[in-house]
Amino acid sequence: MQKVIHTDKAPAAIGPYVQAMDLGNLVITSGQIPVNPATGEMPADIKAQTRQSLDNIKAIIEQAGLQVGNIVKTTVFVKDLNHFADVNSVYEAFFTEFGGGVFPARSCVEVARLPKDAGVEIEVIAVRP
Repeated sequence: MQKVIHTDKAPAAIGPYVQAMDLGNLVITSGQIPVNPATGEMPADIKAQTRQSLDNIKAIIEQAGLQVGNIVKTTVFVKDLNHFADVNSVYEAFFTEFGGGVFPARSCVEVARLPKDAGVEIEVIAVRP
């Protein structure tokens, strides 16, 4: 049975989609851009954007009753691959702190444009044990 996941600790969807779907054994998030859910603002710095996107993912995964360590796959969309090292450093620190140093499988691709002209967007798949 499918269940819609929603939390006020992550930004609301800006289109006809949900924050995440819980399929029982899998939780699949929509892409999260770096909008602060409390202020509606987006940081300018790519490192701060990456952290905000990951914090939004964390809030959604936790709303589903899971932890960052349950994430098995991420897809990272970046507007400029020249920021790859900065994105990686924040990503590594985040999964070290909240995922116990276990890193999920990942794809990272450069895209021409992201919603609200964000520099990064991240989506994940998490598995319920």
